[in-house]
Amino acid sequence: MSKKVKIVTDSTLDLTKEEVEELGVTIVPLSVTVDGKSYLDGIDITSSEFSKLLVKSDEVPQSSQPSTGSFLEVYDELGKDGSSILSIHMSSGMSGTYMSAKTASDMTDSHVTVVDSKFISVALGFQVREAAILANEGKGIEEILERLDKTRKNSSLYIMVDTLDYLVKGGRIGRGKAFLGSLLKIKPIASLDDGVYTPATKVRTHVQMIKFMKNTFLEEAKGKTVKGIGIAQIEATELANQLKDTLSEVSGFDDISIIETTPIVSTHTGPGALALMYYFEE
Repeated sequence: MSKKVKIVTDSTLDLTKEEVEELGVTIVPLSVTVDGKSYLDGIDITSSEFSKLLVKSDEVPQSSQPSTGSFLEVYDELGKDGSSILSIHMSSGMSGTYMSAKTASDMTDSHVTVVDSKFISVALGFQVREAAILANEGKGIEEILERLDKTRKNSSLYIMVDTLDYLVKGGRIGRGKAFLGSLLKIKPIASLDDGVYTPATKVRTHVQMIKFMKNTFLEEAKGKTVKGIGIAQIEATELANQLKDTLSEVSGFDDISIIETTPIVSTHTGPGALALMYYFEE
């Protein structure tokens, strides 16, 4: 078997199973525990199945990063033929997944490079897709890392949550702020700034959310070429389609994916949440 760069990631990347298989990417899943039962993300439970449990459960679901041992097993197996491994993961500012992978990379005999994508969901998927395409073309680690750096710098993520309850449960905001916000029907919009959840603005209606995301996109798109746009949602399909239509109209970019996000993300956002992600080429 020819030596090549093999791509590893985690289950928060929000690419379809078909695309993951086509690209030849290996996924190490996180797990989520709800009502005392643990599920491997994307293996034991689907996004739609989890959203039903999320709404019914009185407890706060807990997500867990993959163990160092899980990564070690994958690295040992993939590196058997002398191939190098590029392991690209969700933001270290939101999970210990990156550190778990990093620890395993120090323990394996395989040649492993671990990358903090600084993103999650479809925006993580942008980097994984770029890396896999180059790897399948026979490119080396350095050239792929250079592309990832450009993709990361030119990517944006904005997320709106429809209810403040799950941000309270996750410790993102206090109960007092949540109570006041609920009275005022506030829907916070945040970005991932250097991989960390960062408040961007507040809206009261979905119409205002679409307007904010459209205007922000147009501002950031000036003088650049759109390379990818994706929308991740949980129980917000109709709203996602409205945003997709709006962005298609103003950008002329029609290949906008809508995907039901992973249980790991929806644990922190709750139902009705929607995230817009895109990246450019300068």
